[in-house]
Amino acid sequence: MAVSAPTDRFASERSTMVQRQLRSRGIRDERVLAAMERVPRHEFVPAAREAEAYSDHPVNIGEGQTISQPYMVASMLEAARIQPADVVLEIGTGSGYQTALLAELAAEVFSMERFASLADAAQRRLAHLNYANVVIVVSDGSQGLPGAAPFDAIVVAAAAPAVPMALVDQLRDNGRLVVPVGGLDEQVLHQVWKHGDESVDRALYACRFVPLIGRYGFPSDPTWN
Repeated sequence: MAVSAPTDRFASERSTMVQRQLRSRGIRDERVLAAMERVPRHEFVPAAREAEAYSDHPVNIGEGQTISQPYMVASMLEAARIQPADVVLEIGTGSGYQTALLAELAAEVFSMERFASLADAAQRRLAHLNYANVVIVVSDGSQGLPGAAPFDAIVVAAAAPAVPMALVDQLRDNGRLVVPVGGLDEQVLHQVWKHGDESVDRALYACRFVPLIGRYGFPSDPTWN
């Protein structure tokens, strides 16, 4: 169940972010825009970077990871076409910001993170903000979460060398996968729709994400297999 964030001193900055960074650039999904106006992004960045929370760029969160630029988050959520009754899988919990947005948009959210430190911190933030419809799992997100499948949507917040078919297989019929695909330096965001035993892959636009590490992603080092 979606839970509204408390009133805070950053409400004006959040509204400005939505108007200037999202609406003005073509984000049209009103549910996504409303969620991004509710969720307190400053709660999901390190305290020392709080002043950057609503800026138009990613913010480092530790472990070599980032909280993505607001526009990129909104674009991915819009491409995922999430509905209120959906069960969603997120790959890359990070700070938990996108997780909170997904919790606002969907009925149930499973989120996977390979760094236990990030997963634990995200879980505490989400609990503090009263998000009760989220389950965080520390594991190899490139393999998905077969035990909880099928999913109506899967959103991958890390770049894969190719569309992970293991994730496509875990989609419900008419399910959507949103994933950055490409090399380590730059990628293209893909929207994959599953229709029965087939899928339709649509390339959207250029982007840049940290790599998806795991069995169906990139190796953690040259000796990984």
